Order: sequence, then C-alpha cells, then structure tokens
Amino acid sequence: MPLNLSAEEILETIRMVEYENLDIRTITMGISLRDCADADPRILSKKIYEKIVRRAANLVKVGEDLQREYGIPIVNKRISVTPIAIVADGCSRNEMVKIAQVLDKAAEEVGVNFIGGYSSLVHKGFTRGDETLIESIPEALAATERVCSSVNVGSTRAGINMDAVLRMGRVIKRTAELTADRDGVGCAKLVVFCNTPEDNPFMAGAFHGIGEPECTINVGVSGPGVVLSTVRKHQGADFGTLATAIKLTAFKVTRMGELIGRRASERLGVPFGIVDLSLAPTPAIGDSVAEILEAMGLEKCGTHGSTAALALLNDAVKKGGAMASSYVGGLSGAFIPVSEDAGMVAAAEAGALSIDKLEAMTCVCSVGLDMIAVPGDTPAETIAAIIADEAAIGMVNRKTTAVRVIPAPGRKAGDYVEFGGLLGHAVVMPVHRFSSSLFVQRGGRIPAPIQALNN
Repeated sequence: MPLNLSAEEILETIRMVEYENLDIRTITMGISLRDCADADPRILSKKIYEKIVRRAANLVKVGEDLQREYGIPIVNKRISVTPIAIVADGCSRNEMVKIAQVLDKAAEEVGVNFIGGYSSLVHKGFTRGDETLIESIPEALAATERVCSSVNVGSTRAGINMDAVLRMGRVIKRTAELTADRDGVGCAKLVVFCNTPEDNPFMAGAFHGIGEPECTINVGVSGPGVVLSTVRKHQGADFGTLATAIKLTAFKVTRMGELIGRRASERLGVPFGIVDLSLAPTPAIGDSVAEILEAMGLEKCGTHGSTAALALLNDAVKKGGAMASSYVGGLSGAFIPVSEDAGMVAAAEAGALSIDKLEAMTCVCSVGLDMIAVPGDTPAETIAAIIADEAAIGMVNRKTTAVRVIPAPGRKAGDYVEFGGLLGHAVVMPVHRFSSSLFVQRGGRIPAPIQALNN
C-alpha cells in the first residue's frame, strides 16, 4: 500500500524531528522458532542461533539506511521470538539458561539492542517447560545483556493464575539479588502481563506470538514531545478541541511510522505486521507523558485530575492512530514508565506521584506499573500482590496491563537508582507496610469475570 506524502507533510515531519523529539522508537523483527524444536538441546540451540542470524542479518543495516534516507531517527532495532517455554519444552533449567545465552549471542551478532521472547504464557496453568523457564529467569537475565523476559499470568477469559503471580514475586526478588551490583537492573528486562498481546514491538514484553507468521516487521512509534507541543499550542482550549488536536497529531505520527515499517518490510522481504502507536517517553527533557498532562493544566502529574487527563490523551492517540493505519496493534496508547520519563521522576520526587496513583492511572492507559523502583527489602509477597492488583485491572477492563518493578537491593524509599540510557533513573518509591502474604499464598486461580450483566 503506497503512502504518498506532500511537501508540507515532509517539512512538518522534519520540524517534529528537529524540535520535538519525534522518532521511530523501534523496528522489531518477529521470528518464529517453532521449527527449531529438537529433543537435543545442543541441536536446538544451534538451530535457534542460525535462524535468528540468517533472518535478522540485514535488520540493523536497513534501519540505518531508512534513517538516513528519510531523516527520521530510528532509535532501536530489536528482535522478538516465539516464547522459549514453548520451543524448549523439555529442557532442564541449566539448558534454558544456555539458550538465553544463545539468544544473547545471536542478538549481539546481528547488532540489535534487545531480543525478547524468553517468555511463558501461564494464565491457566503450567507446562513443564513453563515451570522450568520461570525458575531459570533470574540466572538467565543475570547472565545476559540483551535478553528480555515476560510472563503472562492472567487474561479476561481465563482469570488470574495466583500460583504464577506468587512465583513471579519471588523471581523478581531473586533477579534483583543476582544483579545487585547494577541496582537490580535485571528486573528492568522482566515484565509480568495480563492479556499480553502477541505483536508487541516494545521491550521488555515483546515476543512472537503463536498466531503470528514465520517472520514479520512490527514498528513502535513515539512522539510525546510532538503531542506536548500540540497541547501547549492549545492553552485555554476546551477538552473537545484539545482531543481533536491530539488526534490530528497522532494521525501524522502514525502515518510516518507506517511508512517506515512498510519500507523496512519491503527491503527485508518479510510481511509488515503492525504499528504500535504508543507514546513512549524517554529521560530527555520535553519527551515526557507527565509533561503533557501538566501542560493540560495540572500543577504536577499525580495530583487530582491526572487520571482524567491521561484518559483523554490515551483515547485521542488511539483514535488518531487508528485513522492513519489499518494495522494498529501491540499496546498502542500512552506509557507511564517512571524511570524512563523525566516528568514522572520529578513528580515522584515532589511527592505528587505514588504507586497507588499510578495504579489508578493504569486503568485508562497502556501497560501498567512500569519501571518503578521499590525498597530492596520489599517482600516477594508484596510484589506478588502488586502484580495481582494490576492483573485484576487488566482482567476486568479487558485490556493489557503489566508490572515491571525493581526492588533495588540495599535501597530504601527516597534513595535513587541509576540504570542508564533509555532506562533512566528513578527515586525509590514506598510501598504499603501492611502484609499481603496470606492473601497471595492462597493459590489457585481467581476466576474470570462475568462477561454479561454489565452495569
């Protein structure tokens, strides 16, 4: 499907890139590893490595070529693969860790910054491969640099697997311990989902779903700075006018993302998948979702009115993006990762933003409690309860929610942790001191919500 851009649109895009932090956040190649399955772990590892290197050999080069030709920054080139718990079902814990190292080596060989898919889907229960992979996550993330892991513990149709929730609380704690020399950064590569999408191009949650083709290209666009500029130009406008302006901006950003995605698809010879039109912030000043909310009239993100402002923003972005592309997917909305958003960090420092308020805001935006540092002595059961709360929001509201939390070893509330790069830095946020232990230890599955009798 050709996309013809006018000279005016091209000039406008150039202005967005130069002054408003517009970029393609990621081009992610999804690769099926289902045909790599083998009873011999050595052969399995060899097949995985060879297929990834063969399929993604030109991914980085194509991304760099497109960046030069169109003048649009393409920040990340990434890979997602079939959930390893499926491909390596039957492997031992040590063998799983070795496969993670093979993924890391393949990612380094082709030059991508992250590879996602060290994943498991356990919303209704565990297979042997699921259990083994989950047990291996701390060691796998400590032993690799580029590997990202995700586990889906709930869905609207299945309910919430509370046995998996408790396990993940313990896995997160262990992962933080094994990467304590880097402020628990292993946890920044681990996300726990409810209603996980199969075509998400963003890390750490990306994997190549079982309903996906052999290979595909998914694009994640961004643009908080562009939307911030739009909101600032409409000071005093009513909410209807403001929503329309944001929709028009999201339309333009998504058109640019689809153009790059389709060009990458053509040059790599693989199908174009989706555009994820999420507003993904960075630590850069002016590239912040929190600043957008404050530009709407809030003194500080997290104060009363923040959830309503975020609801308007998220809906307008989705409406504008859906008009620009027939293939919108992934998460698509507004991200609120604390450490990766300078405005969110400032709001947390000022005491305007708490975990409870963030949880409320996740009811109306993409993903969930993301890149939040908590005290290192937070019990695994408390982390599990945080996961359960967020999964319940996703389950009941039929949306994707997730938790990416870092119990920073040796740190207490008010301290700072530094992750570097796009992961940014964060102030350690307090958690409730009252125990949830007996609740999360009940186990079993929280039943799926009724799908009728809505009121």
